[in-house]
Amino acid sequence: MSIPPDLLPEGYRDRLPPQAEVAARVSRAMIDVLASYGYARVAPAMAEFESVLAKHSGDAARNQHLRFTDPVSGHTLALRDDITVQVGRIATTRMKDAPRPLRLAYHGQVLRLRAKQLRPERELTQLGAELVGNDSVAAACEIVGVAIDALEAAGVKDITIDFTLPDLVERLAEKALPLAKDKIDAVRSELDMKDAGGLSALGADAYLPLLAATGPFADAVQKLRAIDAGGALASRIRALEAIASNIAGRANVTLDPTERHGFEYQSWFGFTIFAKGYSAALGRGGTYYIDRADGPSEPATGFSLYPDPLIDLADEGFIRRLFLPLGTDAVTGAKMRHEGWVTVSALDEGDSAAVLRCTHIWINGQAIPV
Repeated sequence: MSIPPDLLPEGYRDRLPPQAEVAARVSRAMIDVLASYGYARVAPAMAEFESVLAKHSGDAARNQHLRFTDPVSGHTLALRDDITVQVGRIATTRMKDAPRPLRLAYHGQVLRLRAKQLRPERELTQLGAELVGNDSVAAACEIVGVAIDALEAAGVKDITIDFTLPDLVERLAEKALPLAKDKIDAVRSELDMKDAGGLSALGADAYLPLLAATGPFADAVQKLRAIDAGGALASRIRALEAIASNIAGRANVTLDPTERHGFEYQSWFGFTIFAKGYSAALGRGGTYYIDRADGPSEPATGFSLYPDPLIDLADEGFIRRLFLPLGTDAVTGAKMRHEGWVTVSALDEGDSAAVLRCTHIWINGQAIPV
């Protein structure tokens, strides 16, 4: 059975005019914000050797890669499903001697082997920034602020940032709320699922108060502070309050200190970005470590945004398209483009402003609305 020429694989799509123009405009607005903060653009390769990509992204992610055999090298290649790990590779290899902190930005397409329930697309746009060499509170404040600025530049309003503490259980299990090593993963899983009964069954009742420390930041952080952990949470709470204070008035802030899904590789701080009108998260970020072949792991802080929902719901805007009738001189067209017009020149007498979707037509030295 032949495949129709306009049929694409499940989860893939074409963007047609004017949505393709909207996509470029949204991405450009966000990229310009990252550049204004000193984040230099990198453009990693679409495909890498599968073994190298798996090493940097964690062997657990190997089954998420689209793989194929390279006819040139004979090795198995994989198409990227996340640009963040590629930026980490670049930072610790080709740019390993660059001064730190190293600020890098990226934008490109990623391919997923399988779609997620809230995101049926398998080809996604990923855009983000990574601050390599620093995972301090100051770095976290900068990264969260840059992410908000980038979204606002794309027209997003009513932003909510949900904070989490990915290493919370490990930190408490060390001394404040002791746990056997073989129970840490199980307790972490029950907290992630918000299962009070499961925690009790594990003999981890001391962790139950963490389930209540969720919701709007001001209330949730007070509940977190009330947990008797022998001071083990004090520095984490101060850090969260500093980050929340830095974005006060710019975004709603919530706290879910035990959220782990999607933060398996983050260190002390993580955040998810939501906005009114969008069903799925628009991005996430936090602190993490990048393995180096020539020394100890390197701290980093960053975020990834997935702007496709912004593009789908963005206002297409008013693009002024000026129809230039047959015979209009080139100087006129150049002048109008310089003034911000999109010009569409007639190629024969049959062309018309209406058919070519123009908003104005050039008549007697003036742009006249169609």
